[in-house]
Amino acid sequence: MASASPAPSAVAVGFSSSDPGVPSCASTSASGIKRPTASEVLYTSGMPIKKIGHRGVDSSGETTYKKTTSSALKGAIQLGITHTVGSLSTKPERDVLMQDFYVVESIFFPSEGSNLTPAHHYNDFRFKTYAPVAFRYFRELFGIRPDDYLYSLCSEPLIELCSSGASGSLFYVSSDDEFIIKTVQHKEAEFLQKLLPGYYMNLNQNPRTLLPKFYGLYCVQAGGKNIRIVVMNNLLPRSVKMHIKYDLKGSTYKRRASQKEREKPLPTFKDLDFLQDIPDGLFLDADMYNALCKTLQRDCLVLQSFKIMDYSLLMSIHNIDHAQREALSCETQYLVDTRRPAPQKALYSTAMESIQGEARRGGTMETDDHMGGIPARNSKGERLLLYIGIIDILQSYRFVKKLEHSWKALVHDGDTVSVHRPGFYAERFQRFMCNTVFKKIPCVHIGRPDVLPQTPPLEEISEGSPIPDPGFSPIVRETLQMLTTSTTLEKLEVAESEFSH
Repeated sequence: MASASPAPSAVAVGFSSSDPGVPSCASTSASGIKRPTASEVLYTSGMPIKKIGHRGVDSSGETTYKKTTSSALKGAIQLGITHTVGSLSTKPERDVLMQDFYVVESIFFPSEGSNLTPAHHYNDFRFKTYAPVAFRYFRELFGIRPDDYLYSLCSEPLIELCSSGASGSLFYVSSDDEFIIKTVQHKEAEFLQKLLPGYYMNLNQNPRTLLPKFYGLYCVQAGGKNIRIVVMNNLLPRSVKMHIKYDLKGSTYKRRASQKEREKPLPTFKDLDFLQDIPDGLFLDADMYNALCKTLQRDCLVLQSFKIMDYSLLMSIHNIDHAQREALSCETQYLVDTRRPAPQKALYSTAMESIQGEARRGGTMETDDHMGGIPARNSKGERLLLYIGIIDILQSYRFVKKLEHSWKALVHDGDTVSVHRPGFYAERFQRFMCNTVFKKIPCVHIGRPDVLPQTPPLEEISEGSPIPDPGFSPIVRETLQMLTTSTTLEKLEVAESEFSH
């Protein structure tokens, strides 16, 4: 257990068993290291009036998480990170050892301050840093210097994002767009800590990946609650206008955006929406397509080896031609911005950089500056930039997931639900992405986007429908059958298992 003394303490293993471009959503009057007003306390006195998971909104309209105001949480995060990165810089650099993955450092922040911490206007809180030496190595691997890390996260107010996951997580982005901070559940944080040795090995072999880049894992302990946060790379720069966004799993069961989601300024659509909106898929240069699919294949193999599943491909699309038309419209003058977004400082942080390693070996892929996005075209020939990454990887195929799949399979075709055994999930995920979502531009069509193959408009797709309507194109019909039909391979595996017992 962590010591209650104000001095930092390193302890082996331990997560406490306590309580298990986007506009700002709530009050942003308080801002990190800048002194908050006396009325801002770390633990709110009023009960939230609206709640999703641990995320709520108090009577004043400010977002809360486990009854802690968002402004106070941001301030505690910035105070804690400032201290932990500063104290780590005094320690000599060395190779990462096995025990480094299980170390937890703890520092107490009394409101009146101490010889190690500044005074602040929040209630007392404790800040924990998990595997500080290991995460320092990860940051160095991606070219993130300690002073840059501190400047990005702690020099300006963190910006709260409106988008919260179904679990009610809070998301913050650094003012320079470099990093995302996300609250995670106890089990997710614990699972990430267990993954760290394998994650270390994978990054050493291949820093170019579409998997999340984890830069830090922390915990704010206050009001009898633990608020665990993870710092990651930012996939979607706010400086680039996104026109449409998808969360894709390769499943059809309940994979359509809800009406409530569709009412948002930038909804997150799902698999069935993609099949209906973009039935022909997205067309990439041959070298780009090969590099992307090889990266996805390698990443899925890593996730499968960790028995991770239920992950998604987050894809946000910037339509270059659409943006140019918007810029010419006098009615949308506020969209005009001729400045190019500043490049991200972290290495391999953009979608383009994540797959370039594979293409560079062949030496034929274009490496022009595409603002970090992967160049593509739709069937209309419009120029697109794709911003993609694999998200939600902290889901282990535990007993709960097995139960979830079992009851879903009773009321629906078991092969269409998104909760599957890791091996089958990875195979289906790759097939959907590389056969349906992304397509290779045929050589005869290079330079001729006007002759890209097109599919007639889709009729409405029913969720989980194993047999598409007769009006569907052969490509879409084959895709839906792939998604909703049991594979012979899995049936043989089950039969073999039963026979062996």
